[in-house]
Amino acid sequence: GSDELAIGLPWGVAAFGALAVFAFIAGFSHAPLTANVLRHFVELLMSIALFFVVVDMVRDHASLERLVRALILGGTLAAALGIVLYALPEDTANLLLNGLRPLGYPTGDVLRFIEDNPDLPERAIGTSVDPNVLGGLLIVTLSLALPQLTTSQPLMPRRWTALAVGLMAVCLILTFSRGALAGVVAAALGLALIRYRRLLPLLLVATALLLLLPATQDYVAHLVAGLQGQDLATQMRFGEYQDALTLIGRYPIFGVGFASAPDLDLYLGVSNVYLLMAEEMGLLGLAAFLALVIALFAAAWRVRSAALADPRLEPTWLGLHMALAGALVGGLFDHYFFNLDFHHAITLFWLIVGLAVAATRLANRQ
Repeated sequence: GSDELAIGLPWGVAAFGALAVFAFIAGFSHAPLTANVLRHFVELLMSIALFFVVVDMVRDHASLERLVRALILGGTLAAALGIVLYALPEDTANLLLNGLRPLGYPTGDVLRFIEDNPDLPERAIGTSVDPNVLGGLLIVTLSLALPQLTTSQPLMPRRWTALAVGLMAVCLILTFSRGALAGVVAAALGLALIRYRRLLPLLLVATALLLLLPATQDYVAHLVAGLQGQDLATQMRFGEYQDALTLIGRYPIFGVGFASAPDLDLYLGVSNVYLLMAEEMGLLGLAAFLALVIALFAAAWRVRSAALADPRLEPTWLGLHMALAGALVGGLFDHYFFNLDFHHAITLFWLIVGLAVAATRLANRQ
C-alpha cells in the first residue's frame, strides 16, 4: 500500500545516506579533511535529503504537475541558452560566461571542445560548466516532455511542448554527449514501447535527420568513433575503467571515501556513476543504491495498471520513471549524477527519485 511505500523507500534512501557518511568518515584514515571536500559532501547529503522533502510535500496531482511543468520549462530555457551561446562568436560567449564569476562560475577559457581540442567542434555547455552535465539535464527534461506530445491531457499546449522538445533535442546534439544520447534513446524507447506508440515514428524521423542532415555529420562521426573505440576520449575512459576496477579490487567493501585514493598509483574518479560509487562507498554502498533503485521500480510495477488507467497521472508517472531510467543509463557513461563537483546534477537526480516515488504513491491510492 501507499503507507508501505512511504515507509520502505525512504528507509532505503536513509540507509544509503548513512553508508555515505560512514565512507566519508572512514576516508579520513588516509586523507585529511579539507573545507572543500566537507562542503561538497554536505551538499551531497542535502541533495539526498531533498528526496524526503519531495515525498513529504508532493501529495496530490496538482503539486506533482507543477514541479514536472517547471522542470520541462527549465530544461527548455537551459537548452535555448545553450543554443544561443553555441551560436555566438567564441569570444563573446566566453566573455558572457565569465560575467557569471560572482555566482561562482569558473573563469578563463570556459568553452568546451571535443577532446578539449579547439581545432575540433565546439560543444554546447549553456551555464552547466560541462557539456555532459547539460546532456544529463536534457535526459531528464526530454523524458518528461515526450509523453506530453501524445497524451490526452498535456500539461501545456501541444505546440509549445513540441517547441520545447525541438529545442532540447537540438541542444542535446550540440553537446556531443554520447552518454546523454544513450539515456534519451533508452527513455524514449521505454515510453514508446510501454504506452506511447505514436512516439515511434517521431524517433524514426529524428534518427533519419541525425544521420542525413549535413549539419549533424560531425556528431555522427563523433558517435561512430566512440562506438568503435577510436577517439581519445573513449580510449581514456577504458583506462579509467581499468584503474577503477583495480581500486575497487583493493578496497571492495567500504571504498576509500570521498577525498582521495590511499595509494599513489591510483586515483579517485571515473566516468561511470556505478564504478565511482563503488570507489567511494565500496560494493556495499553500490549494492544499497542498486537495491533502492530495484525497489523503486518494483513499487512502480505493482501500481502500473492504476497509473496507466488515470489519463491525468499517466504521462507524469511514466515520464518520471523513464527519466530516472534514462539517467541510470546515462550513468553508465559518465559520473555527474554522483560527482561532488556537480551538486546541481546530483540534486536533479534525487529530485526525480522523489517525484517518481510521489507519483507511484498517487497511483497506489487510485
